Amino acid sequence: MVTTIAPTGAPPPARSRYENWRPPIVGVSLLAPVGANGLVLVDVTGDGYYVLPHGTVDDGQTPEDAARTVLGGQATIWRQVAVISAQGRRRRITTHLVVTEPLDPHDIARLAYQDRRAVLRVLPTAQAIAALPPRASEWALLGLQALAIGVLPHLENGAIQRLEAVADTHGV
Repeated sequence: MVTTIAPTGAPPPARSRYENWRPPIVGVSLLAPVGANGLVLVDVTGDGYYVLPHGTVDDGQTPEDAARTVLGGQATIWRQVAVISAQGRRRRITTHLVVTEPLDPHDIARLAYQDRRAVLRVLPTAQAIAALPPRASEWALLGLQALAIGVLPHLENGAIQRLEAVADTHGV
Protein backbone atom coordinates (compact mmCIF):
# COMPACT_ATOMS: atom_id res chain seq x y z
CA MET A 1 0.00 0.00 0.00
CA VAL A 2 1.37 3.41 -1.04
CA THR A 3 0.33 6.58 0.71
CA THR A 4 0.90 10.03 -0.72
CA ILE A 5 0.81 13.41 0.90
CA ALA A 6 -0.12 15.37 -2.23
CA PRO A 7 -2.93 14.32 -4.53
CA THR A 8 -1.83 12.56 -7.70
CA GLY A 9 -0.91 15.01 -10.45
CA ALA A 10 -0.24 17.90 -8.06
CA PRO A 11 3.11 19.65 -8.51
CA PRO A 12 5.72 18.85 -5.86
CA PRO A 13 5.98 21.39 -3.04
CA ALA A 14 8.46 24.23 -3.64
CA ARG A 15 11.78 23.78 -1.87
CA SER A 16 13.48 26.68 -0.20
CA ARG A 17 17.15 27.28 -1.00
CA TYR A 18 17.68 28.54 2.57
CA GLU A 19 19.56 31.57 1.28
CA ASN A 20 20.52 34.07 3.94
CA TRP A 21 18.23 32.89 6.68
CA ARG A 22 21.21 33.06 9.03
CA PRO A 23 23.32 36.19 9.53
CA PRO A 24 26.22 36.52 7.10
CA ILE A 25 29.78 35.75 8.09
CA VAL A 26 32.14 38.62 7.29
CA GLY A 27 35.84 38.10 7.81
CA VAL A 28 39.21 39.53 6.97
CA SER A 29 42.42 37.75 5.94
CA LEU A 30 45.84 39.37 5.87
CA LEU A 31 48.71 39.24 3.46
CA ALA A 32 51.55 40.42 5.67
CA PRO A 33 54.79 40.62 3.67
CA VAL A 34 58.11 40.48 5.50
CA GLY A 35 61.00 42.19 3.80
CA ALA A 36 61.19 41.62 0.05
CA ASN A 37 60.51 37.88 0.02
CA GLY A 38 58.62 36.66 3.07
CA LEU A 39 55.02 36.21 4.16
CA VAL A 40 53.53 35.82 7.64
CA LEU A 41 51.41 32.68 8.05
CA VAL A 42 49.65 31.15 11.02
CA ASP A 43 50.59 27.60 11.99
CA VAL A 44 47.30 26.64 13.62
CA THR A 45 48.28 23.14 14.74
CA GLY A 46 51.96 23.65 15.47
CA ASP A 47 52.90 20.99 12.94
CA GLY A 48 52.74 22.85 9.63
CA TYR A 49 49.04 23.40 8.86
CA TYR A 50 49.21 26.98 7.64
CA VAL A 51 46.53 29.61 7.02
CA LEU A 52 46.60 33.33 6.42
CA PRO A 53 46.19 35.46 9.55
CA HIS A 54 42.46 36.14 9.80
CA GLY A 55 39.67 37.50 11.98
CA THR A 56 36.07 38.66 11.91
CA VAL A 57 34.60 41.98 10.85
CA ASP A 58 32.07 43.11 13.45
CA ASP A 59 28.96 45.17 12.68
CA GLY A 60 29.91 48.78 12.00
CA GLN A 61 33.59 47.93 11.59
CA THR A 62 35.51 48.43 8.34
CA PRO A 63 37.64 45.56 7.00
CA GLU A 64 40.73 47.71 7.52
CA ASP A 65 39.83 48.31 11.20
CA ALA A 66 39.24 44.60 11.70
CA ALA A 67 42.55 43.82 9.98
CA ARG A 68 44.43 46.08 12.42
CA THR A 69 43.34 43.89 15.34
CA VAL A 70 44.34 40.56 13.75
CA LEU A 71 48.05 40.99 14.53
CA GLY A 72 47.56 42.84 17.81
CA GLY A 73 47.55 46.29 16.22
CA GLN A 74 51.24 45.94 15.35
CA ALA A 75 50.95 46.01 11.56
CA THR A 76 50.11 49.02 9.41
CA ILE A 77 47.33 48.29 6.94
CA TRP A 78 48.18 49.18 3.36
CA ARG A 79 44.98 48.49 1.43
CA GLN A 80 42.28 45.99 0.60
CA VAL A 81 43.27 43.81 -2.37
CA ALA A 82 40.24 41.52 -2.89
CA VAL A 83 36.67 40.87 -1.78
CA ILE A 84 35.70 37.20 -1.95
CA SER A 85 32.04 36.20 -1.52
CA ALA A 86 30.17 32.93 -1.66
CA GLN A 87 26.63 31.85 -0.92
CA GLY A 88 26.65 28.98 1.50
CA ARG A 89 23.69 26.73 2.06
CA ARG A 90 22.34 28.85 4.87
CA ARG A 91 24.35 32.06 4.87
CA ARG A 92 26.49 34.39 2.81
CA ILE A 93 30.24 34.38 3.52
CA THR A 94 32.41 37.36 2.59
CA THR A 95 36.15 37.63 3.15
CA HIS A 96 38.06 40.88 2.69
CA LEU A 97 41.69 40.27 1.74
CA VAL A 98 43.88 43.08 3.08
CA VAL A 99 47.63 43.63 2.72
CA THR A 100 49.86 45.23 5.34
CA GLU A 101 52.86 47.39 4.72
CA PRO A 102 56.00 45.24 4.54
CA LEU A 103 57.19 44.25 7.98
CA ASP A 104 60.78 44.28 9.10
CA PRO A 105 61.99 40.78 10.09
CA HIS A 106 62.87 42.17 13.54
CA ASP A 107 59.25 43.31 14.06
CA ILE A 108 57.83 39.80 13.87
CA ALA A 109 58.53 39.05 17.53
CA ARG A 110 56.20 41.85 18.68
CA LEU A 111 53.22 40.60 16.64
CA ALA A 112 50.44 39.06 18.70
CA TYR A 113 47.96 36.81 16.93
CA GLN A 114 44.46 36.61 18.40
CA ASP A 115 44.63 32.83 18.98
CA ARG A 116 47.44 32.26 21.49
CA ARG A 117 47.59 28.54 20.61
CA ALA A 118 48.63 29.32 17.02
CA VAL A 119 52.18 30.22 16.04
CA LEU A 120 53.10 32.97 13.60
CA ARG A 121 55.73 31.90 11.11
CA VAL A 122 57.55 33.71 8.32
CA LEU A 123 58.13 31.68 5.19
CA PRO A 124 59.63 32.70 1.85
CA THR A 125 56.71 33.85 -0.33
CA ALA A 126 56.86 30.96 -2.82
CA GLN A 127 57.07 28.42 0.02
CA ALA A 128 54.22 30.18 1.87
CA ILE A 129 51.94 30.03 -1.18
CA ALA A 130 52.72 26.32 -1.61
CA ALA A 131 52.10 25.61 2.09
CA LEU A 132 48.60 27.11 2.15
CA PRO A 133 45.46 25.05 1.44
CA PRO A 134 44.42 25.33 -2.24
CA ARG A 135 41.73 28.02 -1.85
CA ALA A 136 43.88 30.17 0.46
CA SER A 137 46.79 29.76 -1.96
CA GLU A 138 44.60 31.02 -4.82
CA TRP A 139 43.46 33.98 -2.70
CA ALA A 140 47.03 34.89 -1.73
CA LEU A 141 48.17 34.78 -5.37
CA LEU A 142 45.16 36.84 -6.45
CA GLY A 143 45.87 39.38 -3.70
CA LEU A 144 49.53 39.71 -4.62
CA GLN A 145 48.65 40.14 -8.30
CA ALA A 146 45.94 42.70 -7.48
CA LEU A 147 48.43 44.63 -5.37
CA ALA A 148 51.00 44.60 -8.17
CA ILE A 149 48.63 45.88 -10.87
CA GLY A 150 46.56 48.23 -8.70
CA VAL A 151 43.10 46.67 -8.84
CA LEU A 152 40.49 45.45 -6.35
CA PRO A 153 38.83 42.29 -7.70
CA HIS A 154 35.41 41.20 -6.44
CA LEU A 155 34.91 37.43 -6.61
CA GLU A 156 31.57 35.67 -6.35
CA ASN A 157 31.71 31.89 -5.91
CA GLY A 158 35.23 31.80 -7.36
CA ALA A 159 34.62 33.94 -10.46
CA ILE A 160 35.72 37.55 -10.86
CA GLN A 161 32.58 39.68 -11.14
CA ARG A 162 34.23 43.08 -11.45
CA LEU A 163 37.52 44.92 -11.05
CA GLU A 164 37.99 48.36 -9.54
CA ALA A 165 41.08 50.44 -10.23
CA VAL A 166 42.90 51.51 -7.07
CA ALA A 167 45.10 54.59 -6.84
CA ASP A 168 48.70 53.75 -5.98
CA THR A 169 49.48 55.79 -2.90
CA HIS A 170 52.49 53.79 -1.72
CA GLY A 171 54.67 53.58 -4.83
CA VAL A 172 54.23 49.84 -5.38
